[in-house]
Amino acid sequence: MIPLSVLDLALVPDGATPADALRNSVALARHVEGLGYRRFWLAEHHNMVGVASAATAVVIGHVAAGTSTIRVGAGGIMLPNHAPLVIAEQFGTLETLFPGRIDLGLGRAPGTDPRTTRALRRSGEAADTFPQDVLEVQALFGELKPGQAVQAVPGTGLRVPLWILGSSLYGAQLAAMLGLPYAFASHFAPDQLLPALATYRDRFQPSEQASRPHAMIGLNVVAADTDDEARRLFTSAQQQFTNLVRGTRGLLRPPIADIEAYWAPHEKAQASRMLARSLVGSPETIRRGLADLVAETGADEIMVASAIHDPAARQRSYTILAEARDALAQRPASLVA
Repeated sequence: MIPLSVLDLALVPDGATPADALRNSVALARHVEGLGYRRFWLAEHHNMVGVASAATAVVIGHVAAGTSTIRVGAGGIMLPNHAPLVIAEQFGTLETLFPGRIDLGLGRAPGTDPRTTRALRRSGEAADTFPQDVLEVQALFGELKPGQAVQAVPGTGLRVPLWILGSSLYGAQLAAMLGLPYAFASHFAPDQLLPALATYRDRFQPSEQASRPHAMIGLNVVAADTDDEARRLFTSAQQQFTNLVRGTRGLLRPPIADIEAYWAPHEKAQASRMLARSLVGSPETIRRGLADLVAETGADEIMVASAIHDPAARQRSYTILAEARDALAQRPASLVA
């Protein structure tokens, strides 16, 4: 059975508030916990009115407090925005409050625009020290060493699991070198997915945290009872990515009847390329697509993003996906595809 996990940005639907989005996140986490999803991750983005997870560690604590068994973590923390000690303290505190349930995914991108990066009091060169900063966070979660003057309290000795996030070969190479699990952002940057997976697996060096490579891939999923309804729901994501192409950001828009009337041909091409790793359709369409994806990539885990405007429809989509996972697990390998 391929493990399924959730990536949530606490998206704010048009007509709702950040408070609504955060309540929706907890409700979704409880829902997928009951469906056997492995993880529920939240992502750090700043200065985006449609994303309510900017204070990522705070939201992780809120979701973890509202659930009981699912792992909760960051997908990810954009480490160039932070001092490693602060992150070790935050996630050491989370691990202390929710032992055995916290993950820390680390990314190199700022998660925002240059002006907001300056407002975060970080420089554009902070990404250059990303490998050293990852090692610093890792050391702060290790055992206290003789003469060590600075430690994370809580944090020291807790060994919070680290993940490297990426959308290019850079992250794959770093994750392999450090012997850490790797999550590829193919839900918005799919072009280098297969080369990155090959690089990661070929170069992986076993570590104290991981004896073998573990590759998780991002995937957009919009599932509904019919293909037509799923395609209609998917227009919210298509509008969202079109707005990224336009350089405009806003709340998550409701679905529309005709996406062709919304985007220009060049916008369609760019948005569709970013959304190429998407499963959209009925239960049977989703089952076949999931089987094909696993066969193509050999993914160890799939992390699902679903930009669906209606919270009830979003929960239904995750239910259909879980049923597809369960159906595939019950079929002989020769019949899965």
